[in-house]
Amino acid sequence: MALVSESLEYVRWIDRRAVEFVVSIRSPELTELMNSVTGLGSVTAGLVFVGFFYLAGWREEFLVTLVSLSVLGVVVGSLMSTVERPFPPQPVCLTGESDAVTSSFPSGHSAAVAAYATIARSSEHLPFVIVSVLAAAIAFSRIYLGTHYLSDTLFGIGLGIATALFAEWLLARTDVDVLLE
Repeated sequence: MALVSESLEYVRWIDRRAVEFVVSIRSPELTELMNSVTGLGSVTAGLVFVGFFYLAGWREEFLVTLVSLSVLGVVVGSLMSTVERPFPPQPVCLTGESDAVTSSFPSGHSAAVAAYATIARSSEHLPFVIVSVLAAAIAFSRIYLGTHYLSDTLFGIGLGIATALFAEWLLARTDVDVLLE
């Protein structure tokens, strides 16, 4: 139990250093940029991406994204309501006014964009490098804006990768044509 306690204290120490760093580099221009990109990891953006993939006829991307985001919705929501970790100090954007976000752990935005990047790695339509760079910018924006700690964001990235891989595995073993008829 002491090892777990020491490990968590080390994670908290790293999180505090990351908060100090982002506070030290904030500028009006960078804040505007981070506010602009962060929304691409939102639930609304996820619905737009799923709809776009469907309308574009990108069946594999559509199905994997739909399954990934569905699983992420349940897992992230459950963890947020169970862990109830307070938001970092000195946020740039308001976090207490939304009924949708209950706590900072884990980062749902980071989870979603990590899933997109994981899906893009095997897509014929999505450019992996561009999606990955954008995903990294969105994940960083969550820390920069003070809505998540570094550990919340890294955990979210891990969840996003895991759910995308799970969705690919599940769909490879499922007769999807039967489900779509």
